[in-house]
Amino acid sequence: MSGDVTVLRDVVSVLDGLYDPRWADDWDAVGTVAGDPDAPVTTVLLAVDPVAAVVDEAVAWGADLVVVHHPLWLKGVTSVAADSPKGRVVHTLIGHGIALHTCHTNADCPPLGVSESMAFALGVQDVRPLEPDDSPERGSGRIGALASPVTLDEFARRVATSLPSHHSAVRIAGDPGRTVETVALCGGSGDFLLGAAQAQGADVYVTSDLRHHPVSEHLEQPDPCAVIDVPHWSAEWTWLPVAADALRSALPGLEVRVSTIVTDPWTASLPGTV
Repeated sequence: MSGDVTVLRDVVSVLDGLYDPRWADDWDAVGTVAGDPDAPVTTVLLAVDPVAAVVDEAVAWGADLVVVHHPLWLKGVTSVAADSPKGRVVHTLIGHGIALHTCHTNADCPPLGVSESMAFALGVQDVRPLEPDDSPERGSGRIGALASPVTLDEFARRVATSLPSHHSAVRIAGDPGRTVETVALCGGSGDFLLGAAQAQGADVYVTSDLRHHPVSEHLEQPDPCAVIDVPHWSAEWTWLPVAADALRSALPGLEVRVSTIVTDPWTASLPGTV
């Protein structure tokens, strides 16, 4: 810490140690978006999306820092005027002395990252990367086992109740009665790992934003693993409590809160007819 006072650069140093910015994809935009590195930080709010409702929550609570998963911007801008939604977010943050920091794809692959946190939430044990990178501990997605086998229907219901409440839908592809023991998953958009889940012998693959054609083609294979599609926001929200605990452990003087505002963009879902 900087003396006896925790400042923004101290918190960022801890976050960078957990979720190194060098692990981010080339197209990504991670790091500190707003804030004075030497400003004191005593209160931190974690959220998935840097939207107005989250910033309003930070203001109401008196947060000094908001840590989010999704970037405020992924492309360059020439204006942060307050007459746009994202410009208003910046003005509100700066006007109330609140910093904003993003951990996105750099938080997806490491231990205590998004996919691993999702595995913890779903009761998956002995997890390892589904697609390892240059480190045995890092990699895309996770695969592991349940403590005891269940049916796909039972597991899908566990998934639905283990993730935070939302207004969207959990979609299932596969025989409801098939046995599920080995679980593969990926927090966020993960159809690029569907083949890896199949190749590694998963009984089910859980991820978000699955498209029609990849799933349709997957199901045409001999003995395809089942697939469960969950809302993007709810899958990635599972990382927030894990990151919050890591911050509290590293900087015990911080008060850290996880936002429970539902920022999933879908506001309702209706069952289809068969």
